[in-house]
Amino acid sequence: MSDKHQAGFVNIFGAPNAGKSTLLNTLLGENLVITSHKVQTTRHRILGILTEPTYQIVFSDTPGIMEPQYKLHEKMMQQVKSALEDGDIAILVHDINLPIEELEPITAMLKLKVPCILLLNKSDTLKDKKKIEELVTIYKNKFPKWDIVPVSALQKTNTDKIVPLILKNLPEAPAYYPEDSMSDRSERFFVAEMIREQIYKLYHEEIPYHAAVIIQAFEEKTTLNVIKAEIIVSRETQKVILIGKGGSLIKQLGINSRKVIEEFLQKKVHLELFVKVRPKWRDNENYLSEYGYN
Repeated sequence: MSDKHQAGFVNIFGAPNAGKSTLLNTLLGENLVITSHKVQTTRHRILGILTEPTYQIVFSDTPGIMEPQYKLHEKMMQQVKSALEDGDIAILVHDINLPIEELEPITAMLKLKVPCILLLNKSDTLKDKKKIEELVTIYKNKFPKWDIVPVSALQKTNTDKIVPLILKNLPEAPAYYPEDSMSDRSERFFVAEMIREQIYKLYHEEIPYHAAVIIQAFEEKTTLNVIKAEIIVSRETQKVILIGKGGSLIKQLGINSRKVIEEFLQKKVHLELFVKVRPKWRDNENYLSEYGYN
C-alpha cells in the first residue's frame, strides 16, 4: 500500500454560463455554489475542497471571463487573475455547442502555464456521437498538450474521468485543509449566496444582476438560527419589483430561501429580508468592499 499523498489547487475557468459552478457541485457531490442559466451568477472566487484518504483537491470556481462594464466586473476579473497565480492545474470549461473561436480570446487572456484539462461541456445536448468525436479531434489538434474530455456536468456524463486526470498532475503534498472542510468560506457567505440564487430563480430581467445580499445578523439559538438579510438594489423601481404586489414576491423569496438554508444548515431558520436601495452600488468602491468584493 502506497503512503503517497497528493494535494493541490485546481482552478476552473471559462466563459459565463459555460457550466463551471454546476461542474464544481458535481465534483464535490454537494450544491455548494449557486447555479443559474443566467450569466454572471458566480461573482466571487469560491474554494471547494474534495478530500479522500490519498488526496485533497482544492477547487476554485472563478467568475466567468468577460469584458468588465462596472467596477463589480473588474473585481470579478481580478479574482480570475489571482486564481491564475496559485493553481497547480487548470480546468477550462467550454460549451461544446459554441465554436472553437469563442474559446481563443479566453485562452489568450489566461496564458496558462500549468497542465490543463479542457472539458467540452453540455455534450448531452448533441445526440450525434460521431459529431462529438469530430469536435474532440478539432480541439486536440488545436491544443495538443491538453487533456480533452466531452462531459455533461448536469447529467454527470464522463465527469468520473476528471479526478483521475487531475491526479495525473497533482503534486505530492500533505492536505492543506482539515478533512471535514468543504470550503474556506463561512456559513454566512453561503447563506447570502443561497438567497441570491433564489433571486435568480424568482425574478427576471435585470433584477438578479443589480442585487447584492448582505447578512446583517446570524444568531445561533438552541432550537433555530435567526438570520436577517439585506437585499441591495440600484433603483427604487427594482425595490418595488422585488417586494411585489402586497409583498407577495418578497414573501415567496423568503419561503424559498428559508427552505434551502434549512437544508444547508440542518437546522430550523427564522429568516427576515429587508430591501435597500443604493444607487450605482456596482460602481462604488466602498459598497463593493463592504459586500466582500475586495
